This record gives sequence, structure tokens and C-alpha cells, in this order.
Amino acid sequence: MTKQDPNRDSLIGAVDLEDDSVEEVPVAPEKGGRDPAPDPQSIEIPEVLPVLPLRDAVAFPGTIMPLSVSREKSKRLLDLALSGDRLICAVAQRVPEKEDPKLDDLYRIGTACLILKMYKLPDGTEAIVVHGIVRVGIERLTSEQPHLEARVHPRHDSEEVTTELEALMHNARHAAHRILELSPNVPQEARVVLDSIRTPGGLADFLAANLSLSLAHKQEVLETLDVSARLRKTHATMEGQLDVLELSRKIQTQVRSQLDTAQREHYLREQLKAIQKELGHEDARSSEIERLHAKVKEASMPDGAEAEAQREMDRMANIHPSSPEYSVALDYVTWLCSLPWAVATKDRLDIRRAERILNQDHFGLEKVKKRILEFLAVRKLKPDGRGPILCFAGPPGVGKTSLGKSIARALGRKFIRMSLGGVRDEAEIRGHRRTYIGSMPGRVVREIRKAESNNPVFMLDEVDKLGSDFRGDPASALLEVLDPQQNHTFTDHYLDVAFDLSNVLFIATANYMDPIPKPLLDRMEVIHISGYTLREKLEIARNYLVPRQLEENGLKPKQVVFDSEVLTRLVTGYTREAGVRNLERQIGAVCRARAAAFVRGSKGATKVTVESVEADLGPPLVEPQVAASVATSGVATGLAYTPTGGDILFVEASLMPGNANLNLTGQLGDVMRESAQAAFSIVRSRARELGIDPADVLRHDYHVHVPAGAIPKDGPSAGCAMLAALVSLLTKRCIDPQTGITGEITLRGRVMPVGGIKEKVLAAHRSGLRRVILPDLNKRDLHEIPQDIRDQLDFVFARTTDDVLAHAFAPDESKPAKKKKIASTSTVKRASRKRKPSTAGRSPKKKAHRKRIAAGSSR
Repeated sequence: MTKQDPNRDSLIGAVDLEDDSVEEVPVAPEKGGRDPAPDPQSIEIPEVLPVLPLRDAVAFPGTIMPLSVSREKSKRLLDLALSGDRLICAVAQRVPEKEDPKLDDLYRIGTACLILKMYKLPDGTEAIVVHGIVRVGIERLTSEQPHLEARVHPRHDSEEVTTELEALMHNARHAAHRILELSPNVPQEARVVLDSIRTPGGLADFLAANLSLSLAHKQEVLETLDVSARLRKTHATMEGQLDVLELSRKIQTQVRSQLDTAQREHYLREQLKAIQKELGHEDARSSEIERLHAKVKEASMPDGAEAEAQREMDRMANIHPSSPEYSVALDYVTWLCSLPWAVATKDRLDIRRAERILNQDHFGLEKVKKRILEFLAVRKLKPDGRGPILCFAGPPGVGKTSLGKSIARALGRKFIRMSLGGVRDEAEIRGHRRTYIGSMPGRVVREIRKAESNNPVFMLDEVDKLGSDFRGDPASALLEVLDPQQNHTFTDHYLDVAFDLSNVLFIATANYMDPIPKPLLDRMEVIHISGYTLREKLEIARNYLVPRQLEENGLKPKQVVFDSEVLTRLVTGYTREAGVRNLERQIGAVCRARAAAFVRGSKGATKVTVESVEADLGPPLVEPQVAASVATSGVATGLAYTPTGGDILFVEASLMPGNANLNLTGQLGDVMRESAQAAFSIVRSRARELGIDPADVLRHDYHVHVPAGAIPKDGPSAGCAMLAALVSLLTKRCIDPQTGITGEITLRGRVMPVGGIKEKVLAAHRSGLRRVILPDLNKRDLHEIPQDIRDQLDFVFARTTDDVLAHAFAPDESKPAKKKKIASTSTVKRASRKRKPSTAGRSPKKKAHRKRIAAGSSR
């Protein structure tokens, strides 16, 4: 059941009065026992009638219409009317939003209506069905409480029918029949009702009540007392609606006939083309095709691309410009003409200038600068050589993206950056085929067109964050782009012709190398960029970050001065990162605080102090993880490599009564859990050599935890640290808290090399460690560590787990218990189970065997 707003006393739209949820209220007969539905023509209108205000509805004489009643005052009016003669005055409100209308809020002409039926709806509103009887004019209100009552006088239509009125009725009825023919879904009963109306006023009122008119227009018709004028207004309105319906029918007929006239239009177009050619005129399509021909010649396309463009232009000549195929072909040729097929910037091969620019923009990064200068030297000796495919791998904030801009400036090339983070659709790289609506080339071709050069520096940012789903694998699409042997014939799905990318200098960036597929990684020359040391961060902050933040905050170098002590405090107390992004953010915060102070009129000191930094930024945000120097048994300090650089982690071990079970927590990955199992196996298999009672090992359960538990961890490099923590726990000897341990272990006790040595050593230095135990095979990686860092750390290179344990414990714990006594004790325990033999007749082989056992225990 559909109805209007329950707060409105107005016409109900399509009320289902046969719904079971609608309760019909019996209508009481008039006084004297009259029938509840008398003839409306025989009803005498009293001088005073209850007034029912209507919102957005107008009641006309001679029409039957449902009304919804929800206001309490209106409901009281209905109760009074139903108990009497059931006559009301229905009049429209001037302002529908008025909740309690007065006389000035109502129109002065309404309709006297007879209530035929009344229904109670489920939402609490009441619905009535009324029959309009006659127009009435409201003279004045006689009562406003408990409902509106007014003195009215009827306005009957003239019963005289002239020839003019008959003509007007004929025209109005004819227009109404025409509207019924053009309007769909109109019941046949409407024609019967229309033909049964004989009076001019009744016809005008019926048509006005059923036409789509505004409230003001309907009220205007109701207030038109002259029947002739009322018919003219109604007829004029119908003529306007009839024009709209006929135009709509005409448009439908034209659309339907377009398919039938396609061949005729083609014939006429060809004739028109011949006539225009004779007259020396060209149509818009011909001029557009000629313009495309000129662009194709200017673009200097390869033969294959030019042939494809020519084929599409030939198709355009035979397609109507209004056809979708025409616009698809036009866009395709426009794309081909807009690409820089033969446009390239000239490389500036001055090595000294390039080196000066790289040093101006970045501090350090010697490996990257050396590789770029080598590329310039090779390009100068062999101008037609292919460009390298570089990949800068390192933690965030070390300058990978800005380094690409510096390389472009040093080479004198255009710079393009395309972020690949979160890209999951292969079409983002290679485009969509032209069969799809709204298709376009991929990002590679689109960025090349924006650069207007075929040899830009193209940076593929965050290549390690590519995704894949049902739409394809973007990493696989990059294989052709980043392969120097294939990218000279790169084919975009939209262009479907080869475009040469061999002159482009591609530079990819990544934080972590593991997510990159191996085939894609094999096509790139990886240059690892490690985190900065404290000295490097101070130089970068002093020479690059501070001047840039002063300029961005509108300050002059003399207004704010940062000394080395303040910069060191910012680096060590407010940032903990491999790069300098957060450091620049903190410097900017200090500059903004100084800028605000200057604007307020403060004339304080221009030099920034440690105290002023704490006042601006609050207390230090970062505390060294190795702040406590107290050694604890069962705790070892490991070194980890993360996508944001190196870091330290603590390996904690504890024991409790049990059956030699091992529990591992801290979100450890499979490889790291296997390292813990290997360490525990070594402890159990070599318990006597390590000074541990084997029986004591079997009487306990062990728990190894690696904080923080919310961060996933994996990798084999924590094996040495886990072994040291377990040995420390069982021997109750403390490991030196100033010693960091890293290395993979085997069941034979060998220490295998691991990766990320530079990042781990830098993390150890940042965290305040003084000694680092590394695998012996990682000695070759020390050259990557700055000399000042190497001078401040003590490096121990271990080949076996014995070497790790010999240097891991605190200085006061470095001397273990005499293992010969332990070996002798264990030997005595084994011998006590048997009969004690005499030692006099012991053979020399057995004596030698006992010496080897003792020697192994001391080792």
C-alpha cells in the first residue's frame, strides 16, 4: 500500500482499500434514517460547514477521491461530520507546511464534499472517500476550536449550454481522447467516464482533476467560476501535454526507422561527398582525416605503427562520425600520433658536472653515484648502448626516490615516477585491448607520452609491493618492460604495435627483496642502499634537511640555528630509523614552533637548544633498547634485518618442571622455529661438553620468547642467539648485554653466513652495543661498514658454536667450570652402574680414548 506523508491531509496515491490491514469504519446514516449514500444533487448545502484543510491536493466537484487524515484537529472534524450530515468543506492550504492553518493560510474557494466511506490505516492515520458536490466560497471562520468551521455560500455552474460551450466541450473531449491514445496503461473505463459527462463544468472539473497540474494551477481552475473560461484553461493545458506526447511518439518513430534508413543515408552521404568535391568544399570528417594524415607524417612512426594508423584512417573514411567505431578509431590514431616515437632529449655526458650534481643533492651513497658515472662513461664511448635496469633496495627514508630525480637532472633527461604499490591489474602496465569500452594504454605508455621523450628516467617506485589477483599479475607484465633484450619491442595491448623502450633508464625501488619474483629480480641490477650512520645523519641534517625546512617555513638561516648537539639529540632521542624522513619531520616541527614564536613577536634566542627542543617536541620519544646494563641469565641480544633497516631483538629463555618440551612464542616464522629446534638439539646432544647435566635437561620444559609479540619474525640468523640463551639458562651464566649475536647454526655446530650485515651492525651501533659476534664467512662484508663505525665496535668472527659461546658471556662469566671434572664425574656415574674393574690391566687404547673425551670436554 502506497501513500503520502502521514502528516499530510491530502490525496492518497493508489491506496489498497481491500488490504486486510485496513479497517473499514461504518458510516452512520443521516438523521431521519436516510441512506448513507444519497444523491449528491439533492443535498442542500448548509450555511456553516466544518473545514478540512488539504495539503498538495485540490478537490473538484463531481469527482470521487480518497483523502488521508492525520492531524488531530482534522480527526475531530471527521468524528463530528460522520455523526451528522457527513458534509465538509475541503479547501487547499496556501502553505502546505503550516501545521495549524488559519483563514489567511487557506484559499477562499473550496469544494463541499460528502463523506462516502472511512478507513483506519495501520499507521494510525484515517482515510476517507469523498464525493465533491459543489464549489463553495468561504466568507469567514465561525470557529477554530475544536476544529475549523466557516460560513460558506455555494457557487453553482450555469446550466445554460451555448453553441460556444458545445464547441469548447467538443475540442476538450477530442484532445482528451488523443491524450488517452498516446498514454500507455490507461484503462478503457476512462473513455467511458469521459463520454458520459454532459455538462461543460463537469467536463472541465473532471479533466482538471486528472491532469498532471501543479497545486496552484489546479486551484486556479477551481476558482474560475465562468464555465467557458474554465474549459479554455483546461483545453490549453491539454494541448501543451498533447504536444509533448506527440513529440515523444515522433522521436520513438524516428529511432525505430534509423536502422531501415542506414543504406539510404550512406548513399546520400556518398552523393553529398561528390557534390562537395565538385564545389571545392570538404566535410568535417574529411578535414579531420587529413589532419590525422599530417600528424602521422610528423610523428616519424616506425613502418608497422604507421601502417596500422593508415589502416584505421581508411576505416574512419567509411564510418559515419556518429558511430561508436569512429570515435574508437579516432582515439587510437590520436594516441599513436601523440607518442614520442623519434623525440629524445640529448644526454649531458659531462661526468664532472654529473658528479657535482649528485654530491649536491645527496650525501654518501657512493656505490650508486659510482654506477651512474660508469653509465655516463659507457654512453659517451658507445652512444647506441642500451640503458641499464637498476633497482635501489633499502629502508624507507634513505633517498631512493629523490636519487632518481638527481640522476635525471645530472643526465639532462625528463623524470617519470610511477608508483606500483597496490597495483593488482596487469592492464595497469600493458593497457586494455581496444575491444573494451573506455579502453586506454597502460601506465608505461601514458607516462612516456606525458614526458614527451622516449629516453626519460623512469622510476618504478615500490616494486616490492605489487599484488596479483584474478585480473592478472603485474609483475609478469613488467618482465618485458625491464628486460633489455626485449623492451625495444614492447607491445601495449591497446596500441598493438611495438614501442622502443630500450633508451629509457629504468630505476626500480624496493624496501625488501623477498616479495619480488625471481624472474623479475634477475632482470634488474640491484644496488643496496643501507641506513645512515649517526655521522651521516648529522651531515645530511646540517647540509640538506635544515636549509630545506627553513625555506619551507619562511625562516632565514640567521633566525634559527641548529648546532651539532641539538641535531644529535633529534637523531638519538626523537627518531629511530634507518633513513632521515622522521628526522626531517622533527626538524620541521621545531622550525614551525620558531615561526609561530616569531609571528607572536617573541624576540628570543635564535639558537636552538636541547631544552627548547624538549619544550617544542616534548620528552624524547626513543630510548635505547640496551639502556639496562644488568646481565640476566637466559637472555641474549640478537640482530635482525627489517625492511626499514636493521634492529636488535632479545631472545628470552626460561624453564619449568616438565619433560624436555620446547615452546616457542613471539610470532616466529617456520625458519626461525626450526633454528630454535636446532639450538635445542645441540644443547641436548652436547650437554656434558657444555657443562650441563643431561638428566637435568630432561626434567624441565623450556620456553623461548622473542619480543615484541605483535611483530612477525622469521629467518635463520637468530640461531646463534637462541643457542646462547639456552646455554645461559641451563648453566646460569649471564650473557654480556653489550654483545650482539647473529648467525645460522647447523646440528654439527657450524656457524653459517647470513645477510644484512651492514644494517645489523649499524643497528648494533645505534643501540649502544660494543661487541658483535658474526659468522666467519661474513668477514668479507665488513668493507661496506663505515670506518668510524668499525673503529667503535669489537668484532668477533665465529666458525663454530664453541666460538660463539666462548665470547658471548659476560667478562666475569667467561671462565666456565672445569669441564674435566664434569667429564670425570660423568664417567664415574657411568662406571658405577657396572662392576668396578681394576685399573691395573687397562689397555693403552682405552687410556687414549679417555684422554680424547677429556680434551673434548675442555673444548
